[in-house]
Amino acid sequence: MSDLNKLTIAEARDSLRRGDITSAELTESCLTAISGAGALNAFVHDTSQLAREMASAADTRLKAGDAPAMCGIPLGIKDLFCTRGVPSQAASGILDGFRPEYESTVTSKLFEAGAVMLGKLNMDEFAMGSSNETSVYGNAVNPWRRKGDDAALTPGGSSGGSAAAVAADLCLGATGTDTGGSIRQPAAFTGITGIKPTYGRCSRWGVVAFASSLDQAGPMTKTVRDSAIMLGAMCGHDPKDSTSADMAVPDFEAALTGDIRGKVIGIPEEYSIDGMPQEIRDLWADGSEMLKDAGAEIRWISLPHTKYALPAYYVIAPAEASSNLARYDGVRYGHRASLAPGDGITEMYEKTRAEGFGPEVQRRVMVGTYVLSAGFYDAYYNRARKVRTLIKRDFEQVFADGVDAILTPATPSAAFGLGEMASADPVQMYLNDVFTVTVNLAGLPGVTVPAGQDAQGLPLGLQLIGRPWEEGELLNCAYTLERAAGFVAKPEKWW
Repeated sequence: MSDLNKLTIAEARDSLRRGDITSAELTESCLTAISGAGALNAFVHDTSQLAREMASAADTRLKAGDAPAMCGIPLGIKDLFCTRGVPSQAASGILDGFRPEYESTVTSKLFEAGAVMLGKLNMDEFAMGSSNETSVYGNAVNPWRRKGDDAALTPGGSSGGSAAAVAADLCLGATGTDTGGSIRQPAAFTGITGIKPTYGRCSRWGVVAFASSLDQAGPMTKTVRDSAIMLGAMCGHDPKDSTSADMAVPDFEAALTGDIRGKVIGIPEEYSIDGMPQEIRDLWADGSEMLKDAGAEIRWISLPHTKYALPAYYVIAPAEASSNLARYDGVRYGHRASLAPGDGITEMYEKTRAEGFGPEVQRRVMVGTYVLSAGFYDAYYNRARKVRTLIKRDFEQVFADGVDAILTPATPSAAFGLGEMASADPVQMYLNDVFTVTVNLAGLPGVTVPAGQDAQGLPLGLQLIGRPWEEGELLNCAYTLERAAGFVAKPEKWW
């Protein structure tokens, strides 16, 4: 069985429990796929020997008959998660050579559940980007191609390596993080499922920080069921993270009944933006019809402060980034610049940060430092915080009025070519997050489901936004949409 890497997490779990396959066989199938997929540049740190050891330990647990759902499942881990003894660089030159002596809480939970780490995955530097073009490892590449066109496409960002690896069947699932859409946008670009849970549902401890009030980890998988299974293993209270919610973790998979009769699905007027491609508009309409046919009530709603979300996000996120990234100074760990005779501590800081940070990170650090400076704090940062409160209130009002979930497009386009936006105004790239940043600003759960293809054969996704802490109900809506859409397309292998 050489195609074991093409299994879903649910299929692999059931086969492992029946004894039809072993985790060692499953892991080898994935490692073989990875070794033949260098053109995708998805995996950037090889942990194949560790993977074989973990798979062997998982097989022992499986034989004992008391193995959790994720036991023996091979995963890719985004390079933003600290993994003990394994390079954890956040795709940045400034963390070159950094091997943490500790394990992030999310990866600890996955490994305690018996999951296997195949390797570390490519991403945008410090998770700052929407196309995986800011990585010190080079671009990750989307396994999808336009019909009749060999141009390399972006897998989205910042979790581009995770998205590419799952879409190309290099792993059964992958961890991602989402600060403004970094799970949901790449999932849409590669035809997979990705969920950002409620802020506080997954611990942030051991995940390299970008913007601490927005960052949240989540799974990226081939199906909604797989996301439910993997999310259950990633969640839980962590006393090491002050923002971690002390709440029981429900059985998300058990919530997948496919019954949404009587549920109210909101369609926000403000997401119908000028310039939206007709294909995205049609897909959105088709998605609402699918949910209506499944017994849901479709209701137009208003989220009036949506138009301020993107500017507010691009004040708050860089402000928090400039504060978080101040710790990378070349003193304690990571890269340190070579100094000239007579250079002091100030020159060391300046040269190290100039060499270690890429242009996009430098841009955001400078923007963040500017909006936090004495003369501009009230004009920018405080105003953005007030706008954030209004955006959150919009959602609270809609949910209080009886809406159970909100359906929106996931992205304003299908995947674009690598380099197509690189020379453009950075704001054009930032517009990729137009449908996703509101969810982070409000701390809500959001999930992207592949729902169709454009005229060039590229996948298109729809986003569902749920009530806080109700990921189970949100995933059930996504499961219903997934079944109705019937998206089964896979990229043709060219790599």
